[in-house]
Amino acid sequence: MEPAEMERPAPMQGDLTSGPILKTLMLFSIPMLISNVLQTLNGSINAIWVGRLIGESALAATANANVIMFLLFAAVFGFSMATTVRVGQSFGARDLDAARRTFGSGVGFCSLVAALVGIAGWFFAEPLLDAMGTPGESKFQALAYLKVIFVTLPFGSVSMMVSMGMRGAGDSRTPLYAMIMTVLLDIALNPLLIMGAGPVPGMGIAGSAVATAIANFGGLVFQVWRIYRQNLPMRLRGEELRYLLPKSDELAFIVTKGLPMGAQMLLVSSAGLIMIGLVNREGLNASAAYGASLQLWNYLQMPPFAMGTAVSAMVAQSIGAHDHARVDEVTRVGMITNLALTTALAALIVGFDRPLLALFLGGDSPAMPIAQHIQLVCTASFVIVSVTMILQGTFRAYGVVFMPLVIMFIGLFPGRFGFYYLMYPRLGGDAVWWSFPVGSVVTVGLTYAYFYLAKWRMVD
Repeated sequence: MEPAEMERPAPMQGDLTSGPILKTLMLFSIPMLISNVLQTLNGSINAIWVGRLIGESALAATANANVIMFLLFAAVFGFSMATTVRVGQSFGARDLDAARRTFGSGVGFCSLVAALVGIAGWFFAEPLLDAMGTPGESKFQALAYLKVIFVTLPFGSVSMMVSMGMRGAGDSRTPLYAMIMTVLLDIALNPLLIMGAGPVPGMGIAGSAVATAIANFGGLVFQVWRIYRQNLPMRLRGEELRYLLPKSDELAFIVTKGLPMGAQMLLVSSAGLIMIGLVNREGLNASAAYGASLQLWNYLQMPPFAMGTAVSAMVAQSIGAHDHARVDEVTRVGMITNLALTTALAALIVGFDRPLLALFLGGDSPAMPIAQHIQLVCTASFVIVSVTMILQGTFRAYGVVFMPLVIMFIGLFPGRFGFYYLMYPRLGGDAVWWSFPVGSVVTVGLTYAYFYLAKWRMVD
């Protein structure tokens, strides 16, 4: 038998180091884009089930619980992205044993952390909700929901880690199929477990959490089944199962690179919370207009997010293959393609802003003119900042994670909020909206300058 580092499944699935770059990038990123859309739609549908079947207090309860879960998601995403990069580098070098070691370490580490956090969360769920000032009428429901989520945390966390590891090995279809199964299960089980039917007892808001847990478990089982059924590169057998016990070198990379990447998501989240507070000062109509705009912006950000993740995986494999010329071409093609897609989508959103916003506001809402103004001022900023997501994808592939975090902080806080506080006396409420393009320009300018002027490539 050939040594592990030269082992190639037949055919060689997941090789992103050859072939036309644009075609490879699109075929690899489209399944991730679909996964992101499905995940967002799933959250919206679940919110409808909870709100319609239980009531507004239950919907508020899930919103409070989801704030806590996002913090945990940010950490898991950071570790998962680090695993993607390491797996990609090893896979590009055709060192499948090293790729499997990293994959196993990531899954094992994530399982351990999720289990410990889940146990701690069960006991500290109530103090966490108290610290957030959760209203009394929704606190009991939030507690029931959150405790179930904490106990079943390993299912969703490990499923995400497996998905990201598979993408590092060039497979974005298996995670998509798993996401389809997860979403279908979640949508079907939510009303059943909330209300009950036949022998199935109604569990109220806890039923929604149980439905999500079962769906995540189903998605995880499907991924594992498919990995072994099709003998995909990341399958672990025999002695390789010991890779699930994290080793120091793989663990050090996952933690040291994953924490800053997770911190970036926390920065964005904290900036979002601050922005909501600033918008609320402008009155109810401004808040409603901003909330509707956020719904549209969620979809606008999906292409660059998927494209950035795809660029990370492709660049990581090219680094492993020592093909740095392809790295530059992947980055260039990624930026051009991303700008084309995001610009087209932004043009559609602005061009059809009224019917799109009416889905959330109603055509005669007094918030409609404000929302249309917000779209005109802010939407282009998401096109501008999408460039950052592609360049950061290349940074991540090289393990460069600290400076992008610093740049993100500068763009959001001194950039966006600094502009707001300086210009609010002159612009009034418009300072809120114009802070978006100003912050985006600062972030893109610094990222672009660091990418092309600084000496950051540390891989030979």
